[in-house]
Amino acid sequence: MSGNNKGERRRFGNVRKLPSGRYQARYLGPDGLMRPAPDTFETWDDADDWVALKKAEIRGGHWRDPDTGAVNFEKYALKWIEERPLGATTEELYRRLLRLHLLPKFGEYDLDEIAAPDVRAWRAERLRATGATTVAKSYRLLKAVFQTAFEEDELIDRNPCRIKGAGQESPKERPVATVAQVDALADAMGPRWRLMVQLAAYCSLRPEEQAELRREDVDQTRRALSITEASPELTTGRRVTGAPKSAAGSRTVFYPALLDADVALHMELYAAKGDDGLLFVGERGAPFRRSSFGRKWRKACAKVGMRRGFRFYDLRHTGNTLATQSGATLKDVMVRAGQSTEKAAMIYQHSTEDQQRRVAQQLDKRVRADRRGAEKPRANRAGTTGRRSKPKGAGQGSGSGEGPAPTGTSGTDLARGS
Repeated sequence: MSGNNKGERRRFGNVRKLPSGRYQARYLGPDGLMRPAPDTFETWDDADDWVALKKAEIRGGHWRDPDTGAVNFEKYALKWIEERPLGATTEELYRRLLRLHLLPKFGEYDLDEIAAPDVRAWRAERLRATGATTVAKSYRLLKAVFQTAFEEDELIDRNPCRIKGAGQESPKERPVATVAQVDALADAMGPRWRLMVQLAAYCSLRPEEQAELRREDVDQTRRALSITEASPELTTGRRVTGAPKSAAGSRTVFYPALLDADVALHMELYAAKGDDGLLFVGERGAPFRRSSFGRKWRKACAKVGMRRGFRFYDLRHTGNTLATQSGATLKDVMVRAGQSTEKAAMIYQHSTEDQQRRVAQQLDKRVRADRRGAEKPRANRAGTTGRRSKPKGAGQGSGSGEGPAPTGTSGTDLARGS
């Protein structure tokens, strides 16, 4: 159809010139409703092309109701959180990220009104205003919400979160305490909390797991701790008791024999009475609180000269690192720490300067031993009695002029030894 037929009705859709001089395009959607273009066009040909595009979308089965994306982002994101089986601390984190970092920018918009440039501008502004780790967490949440809207609910044509690497975190390396520092911290925390420090460092227990440990979970004969529940404390002070952080969190952890006396003393003097009595309680018998415990922890760190910012949770990091340096495999660390993925456990595969020195020492010993082992067969082949080797073809030689290899030594072994 040419530009001369401006008012002519088409078999599919129509184009008309408005009093303003611009052109309006409409078409009949599969739902039986007339669908106007969201904007007018400068030329008739541009409007005609838009109608043709919509016709192709319908014929190809790619047509999407333009009203489906008219869903408020805030309402959709809140519903997205409610519909997922999240742990209490994870849900609290998502709601905080949503309230502080996402809703101020996107809360008033519909899903289909948020485009890739909007996301890039939001991220740039957040990076200037707060930490990169928080921005990465917020971006991952935003991307997950939009991915559900795109893939599952089919409310938008494409996920606007397309910034490569924007959801990756690069947190600072967490500090690892020495054994002497752990023991000093245990002493500084006092006898009631001494064992809690030791279980964090030498058994890799999370604080929320220790909060729910009970007498019946401790088997002193087997030196075993049964981890079946956790009680994370929310920022409101409320504890939410339930299953551990992941399926791998339900586990049995064996503590080292060096804790025998401390475990026995704690069970006798400080644990709440009864089989289901909590292992760690305050002087009045109440479960420990993050606020009051945190004050004791900061004072203990200052007393022993630990650098500012060393967290109680870093003891778990220390414990997992000590386990790897003690010969634990990646799978061993995963089971002991209650990690469900290798990626999570890999952060404990530290290699300190001392560890690297031990590796070099062990390598030196191994190479020297192999060389000594290789020297003996060569000496034997050269003839330790002073006799010369037999000529080629003499006796039962292999054709190398050196005679048969010593019993139990293959040619591959000799090559490896040299």
